Amino acid sequence: MTDDDPAGDWTAPGVFRSAPDVYRIPLPLPQDGLRAVNVYAVADSDGWTLIDSGWALDEARDLLEAALKALGSGFGDVRRFLVTHAHRDHYTLASVLRREYGTRVLLGRGEEPNLDAMHALQRTASDSDVSRLNRAGARELAEKIAAHPWTPPELDQWGYPDEWLDDRAVIEVGEGEGIRRLEAIETPGHTRGHLVFADDTSDLMFAGDHVLPRITPSIGLQPSPVRNPLGDFLTSLQLLRTRPDARLLPAHGPLGRRVHERVDELLEHHVVRLDASLAAVDAGCGTAFEVAGRLRWTRREHKLADLDMFNSMLAVLETSAHLDVLVERGVLAVSDEGGAAIYRRA
Repeated sequence: MTDDDPAGDWTAPGVFRSAPDVYRIPLPLPQDGLRAVNVYAVADSDGWTLIDSGWALDEARDLLEAALKALGSGFGDVRRFLVTHAHRDHYTLASVLRREYGTRVLLGRGEEPNLDAMHALQRTASDSDVSRLNRAGARELAEKIAAHPWTPPELDQWGYPDEWLDDRAVIEVGEGEGIRRLEAIETPGHTRGHLVFADDTSDLMFAGDHVLPRITPSIGLQPSPVRNPLGDFLTSLQLLRTRPDARLLPAHGPLGRRVHERVDELLEHHVVRLDASLAAVDAGCGTAFEVAGRLRWTRREHKLADLDMFNSMLAVLETSAHLDVLVERGVLAVSDEGGAAIYRRA
């Protein structure tokens, strides 16, 4: 057990002291570009409250068990999971452990449509993605996604939570003079019901995937889509900018950043992307797929054609989100032509 080192390898397994009575536990994400997810263990009156849980994989479970052992505890000492959003690397291990140990799982109420969609077995994994890709003018990519082998979700990993958390709910952790009050703040964008948990007294924010220190989170990656996920995300970022600043405790990446500093960078990033998307439309691109082909992707400035199928889908859908924000702002107009959204100056 050591103090967190922002200069170190944030994905290395172990237990890292992030603040008094707060420990970061990185758990692996095999075959995932993010490499790891940070689970935070917060000391409670008779055990631990965990913020997020990890992916329901044997390796992740074993490492979480070892981390709790290093803290002098076990799975039976975890009182509850506060889950920032219903993605598998945050939710599924909590769902499994709840079934075995009776641990309570709490999730934002806004995620209920996403869990409903996971339980709708008649839905194929790619229904909403294929529809959105066709709207984006990416028909060939949509066909590849539709043909990609799909395994139905293991519903025992996607049980409904014990409690739905509403915006501004306060969760009390600990007791007496050492009590910690975590405020759940709705921050839709990455998913429709994403929450961050703010501990203003301790200058901490458990930010989930809403504010990440090195990358911009994907927007609207969920089984139950919303109309304007990027608009929701930008509004949520601006909301955090009006709140007290705090140390950033992200779900992916190292510690060491401040919330306001990183929010400003994310807002500026999207200003640049909106300007680049508008310039592409002015240059003659009509669909989101065409616009995405003119932009560059990741910090390595890849072309769209260089990305794999999954990341190509994310790039095209993110471009659609930027173009729809420009429509919302009255800068662009959109029309339907053969099932594809065509953008032009308003």
